[in-house]
Amino acid sequence: MNVAAVVVSHGNAAELERLLPALALQVDELVVVANVPGSVPRSLEGVRVIENDRPQGFGANVNRGVAATASPLVLSVNPDAVPREDAIGVLRAFAESHPRAGVVGPAMVYPDGTLQPSRRRFPTVAGTILRRTPLRLIADPYRVQRRHYHLDERPTQPVEADWMLGGFLLLRRTMLDELDGFDEGFFLYGEEIDLCYRAGNAGTCRRRSSSTSTRR
Repeated sequence: MNVAAVVVSHGNAAELERLLPALALQVDELVVVANVPGSVPRSLEGVRVIENDRPQGFGANVNRGVAATASPLVLSVNPDAVPREDAIGVLRAFAESHPRAGVVGPAMVYPDGTLQPSRRRFPTVAGTILRRTPLRLIADPYRVQRRHYHLDERPTQPVEADWMLGGFLLLRRTMLDELDGFDEGFFLYGEEIDLCYRAGNAGTCRRRSSSTSTRR
């Protein structure tokens, strides 16, 4: 199955100089949505650039990039999420062998190799208050909400997830068509939670691959 990659750049031209070559070697279509001027490097080969007349929200930009591609699998990639050379192939193989998986994501690590807790449980009201208010300065969410972040788990095989960070997600086009893509009412943050929630309610399995991509 062919894979397209959509990168939303909000002034991230410097980061794209590292990301785009790594993506180009692993995908069949590559689209950059330039949300503001100065979002793409001067030299681009094999990359389609969509320039916005005015800034749009993240979900709206991803939807626009998806509409400009035709591959049955679409990657939503943040400018700072650089895949290892085998990462996309592993994700593609998993999606091909699990046709009910609408959202597939890799394990993600920081540049120093530390695992990023990108696989998470759906948020609760109390948990969100702790994480999004000054209370987090008193009670470290990584200490008191370990279950939310799956911090005590180190799976070596694909496992199910409530939702995953939207920095690097492989999405099945048929699922996106069924759900009308990302909810454009979210400008930034929360749109991947909403998408995974709706995918689950629609009966689409959400799984996480054991492959790895690196975030900067």
